[in-house]
Amino acid sequence: MSTGEGNALHTTGPRPSRRTALVIGAGAALAAALPPALGGTAYASTGGSVASRLAQLEREHTARLGVYAHHTRTRRTVAYRADERFPMCSLFKTIAAAAVLRDLDHDGEFLAERIHYTRRYAEDSGYCPITGEDENIARGMTVGALCDAAIRHSDNAAGNLLLRELGGPTAVTRFCRSTGDGRTRLDRWEPELNSAEPWRATDTTTPRAIGRTYANLTLGDALSPRDRRRLTGWLLGNTTSDERFRAGLPADWTVADKTGGGRYGGSNDVGITWPPGGAPIVMAVLTTRYEEDAQADNALVARTAALLAEALA
Repeated sequence: MSTGEGNALHTTGPRPSRRTALVIGAGAALAAALPPALGGTAYASTGGSVASRLAQLEREHTARLGVYAHHTRTRRTVAYRADERFPMCSLFKTIAAAAVLRDLDHDGEFLAERIHYTRRYAEDSGYCPITGEDENIARGMTVGALCDAAIRHSDNAAGNLLLRELGGPTAVTRFCRSTGDGRTRLDRWEPELNSAEPWRATDTTTPRAIGRTYANLTLGDALSPRDRRRLTGWLLGNTTSDERFRAGLPADWTVADKTGGGRYGGSNDVGITWPPGGAPIVMAVLTTRYEEDAQADNALVARTAALLAEALA
C-alpha cells in the first residue's frame, strides 16, 4: 500500500494456538472436497434481496463494490460485480508468497536464506514498517520473514523483495495462470501498482477470480499440505484488517485474510472465514471510489462482511 495498513512492528508470527491448528487441519481435510465452483463452475447466487442490499451500500458509500463469497459446504454463493475488474493492490502479496513456497522453496531451506537490501530500497517502496527497522536493514531478513512481513503487515518492501526473487511482477500473473486463475494480473512494483485507477486493466483482479485463488491456496491443492499450512498461518496472523473483515464479522469467527488499498479510495479484503464449528466461507470484497484522493472506506468493507455473514452462515 502507499499508506500503511498495519502497525505492529515485530517480524515473527504469533505462536499457533490450538484453534489455529484446528483451522489449518480443517482446511487440509477439505482440500479433496472443494466444490467445483472453486475451479470454474458457477453456482446460483443467493436471492435478489442480498444484491439490493449491496447496491444500497454502494449508494450510501458512493463507491463501486465487488463481492464474491462462497460457502464451501452448502455451496451457496453471493456474487455482485464479481467479474468486474478492480485494482488488486496488496492482495498480490499472498500470491507472491505462495509462488515462493511452491516454486523456490524446493528443499525446505530457501525460506531460511537471508536477503540483504538498503534503507533506500525499503523507503522507496513507500511503506516499510518491518523492512525499515534498523536491525533488519543491518542484518537482512530471511525469505520466510519477508513472507511474514508482506502478508501479516503488508510491508511493501517485503513484497518487492519477494517479487525480485521470483523474477518480477509478471511471475505473479504466471503463477495465477498455472492455478487456473485467468483474470488476476500483476504488472508493476510497489508503490506504483497502488495508483489504482478504476479504469486500469493492469494490476487488477476480479472478486470471483481472487476469491477462488485464495481458496485454492488455503483449502485446495494448489500448494503442498506443508506450504498450505504455512501460508494459512501467515493469513491467520494478519494485523491489518481490524477495521475491515474483523470489524464486520462476529467476534467468535476465525479469519485468515489479506487486505489491500490504494488511491481512488481502494479498500480490499480477501480471505477464508470460519464460523464456530462451521465449514469455511470464502470472502472477497473489493472497492473503489471515483476521486483520486478519496479515502479508503473500511466501513464499507466491514458492513459488506457483516451482510455476507448474515446471508451465508
